[in-house]
Formats: sequence, C-alpha cells, structure tokens
Amino acid sequence: MPENAMPDRAQTPKGTDVITSENHSAQSSTAFAATNVAATTVAADDILRSTLRRHAAGVTVITVPGPAGFTATSFTSVSLRPPLVSFFLGLGASTAPAVREADRFAVHLLGTQNADVARQFARSGVDRFQGIAWTEHEDGLPVLDDVPAWLTARVTLRQPVGDHLLVVGEVETGAVRQEATALVHHDGAFAAARQLPPQPIRRAS
Repeated sequence: MPENAMPDRAQTPKGTDVITSENHSAQSSTAFAATNVAATTVAADDILRSTLRRHAAGVTVITVPGPAGFTATSFTSVSLRPPLVSFFLGLGASTAPAVREADRFAVHLLGTQNADVARQFARSGVDRFQGIAWTEHEDGLPVLDDVPAWLTARVTLRQPVGDHLLVVGEVETGAVRQEATALVHHDGAFAAARQLPPQPIRRAS
C-alpha cells in the first residue's frame, strides 16, 4: 500500500475541536457526549476511506537524496506558471525524515510494466532500491531508469496538513521516455488505465 494511503484508524489530536451535526450542550452526561463524538469521528473516517477506494489515482514513485523513496498516489499538478507540483506523505512514514531534509525530489510516473517497482517501494523494512536501476542526479537525487516519464523539482513549501505532510516543488527537469499504459491504484489494488473506444455523439431530437 502506498505510504500516503489512508491509515487503518485515524486519531483526533488532543485539543482538536470536533464539530458534529447535533448540539450536545443539553446533555448532562459528559461521558455520553464524548462517546457520541468519538463514534461520529470514526464514522467520518470510514466514509472517507470507503469513498477513496472508488477513486482511481495514478501511481508514482517519489525519491529524495539518501537515497530514499516511496510509492505515492497523491502526486498532482498545482500550477503551470510557475510550474509547480505537489504530493502528500504521512507524518509517520518511514521516509518522512528524509523528505523533511530534502531540497529536491523526483517524481516517476509508472506504467503497468512497473507494478513490481510500485510494490517494492511500498514495502517497509527493506532496501527499496535493491535491484532497481537508477541514476544519481544533482545533489544525489536518485532518478529511476526504466519508467515512462519522470521529473525533478526543487522544494518551495513543506506544510503539515492533518496527519500528512504537504510538499510543493517547482519543476526543474524531466523526460518522457516511452508510451505506456498508466498504472493506477483503485479499490485497494493496482490496475491499468486504458482509453475507452470513441463513442458516437448523440444528438437531442
């Protein structure tokens, strides 16, 4: 599972205000109110988790000097002028310390032929670069060799958001090496993204 995936159980930090749809100020039992708020919080977590399982997201591998890297589905574009991209990483992820220290990062867009690479960079307690062909770029930034496309970016923003770290970077270099069927993550598994055949335009009568 990618390191930016939703955790099994989300926790509400101490001191966080939880807003529910009902006003419980009339309740005389604080214990009952606390139990009800906790139940509402868990229900919201479950709704988000089950909803995201229906969302197909492109699979990437993000690397930083170290070398360190992880599989992510949170990569997205932010702006064209200037050219900004971003990703999220769980604050408790094993690669979080390296990401916090990195001035630059590389994003690798994966094809279906890279499914094993995605699985390897999603594993914990292993050398994720073992057996992976990569080239060391400026500042020791690792760039994977056999991927359809990649880019590098210089970090412009790091900001904790909830239980994740938001990282924004300005694109510096990149390349598209080959055409490939995009690898996506959907319903808890890797899948292939393929174009649908063209459909005739239906005109209103």
